[in-house]
Amino acid sequence: MDTRSPLSEVLGFAGWILVAFAAAAIGALASANAPSFYAALSKPSWAPPASLFGPVWSVLYLLMGIAVWSVWRSAGPKRMAMGLFAAQLAANALWSWLFFAWHEGALATVEIVILLILIMATIVAFSRRSRCGALLLVPYFLWVTFATALTFAIWRRNPSLL
Repeated sequence: MDTRSPLSEVLGFAGWILVAFAAAAIGALASANAPSFYAALSKPSWAPPASLFGPVWSVLYLLMGIAVWSVWRSAGPKRMAMGLFAAQLAANALWSWLFFAWHEGALATVEIVILLILIMATIVAFSRRSRCGALLLVPYFLWVTFATALTFAIWRRNPSLL
């Protein structure tokens, strides 16, 4: 671990949590009409209710912030790990725009597959710096795996809307 003051550690922690939730906010801007749009879509029987997404994503963004903070505070080079984290965070925010704002089902499906690959690469890179950081991203990876299947299924069921 790099030598940082306790204040630096606290500020770093808060900063990384804010970074993660900033991506959430960018996605939320695109999701302003998500409840009505999601309600209008034909969904598979295994689709969760819309009310589940907010709480799940809140926990996942918190875990992402803690994960990246644990890598940030680790010793040694971390440029690749941090770059992958930034790339997957940007891809995460983009998905909401593709799906909810722009109604681009095909692009959202392709993009979420790319997001899944970026998350896996981030987990691998994080595991070299912080085992805890890597493990904290596993629920995110699992949820996005589920979201990938759901995105594909909804896109295929709603050709006139997506």
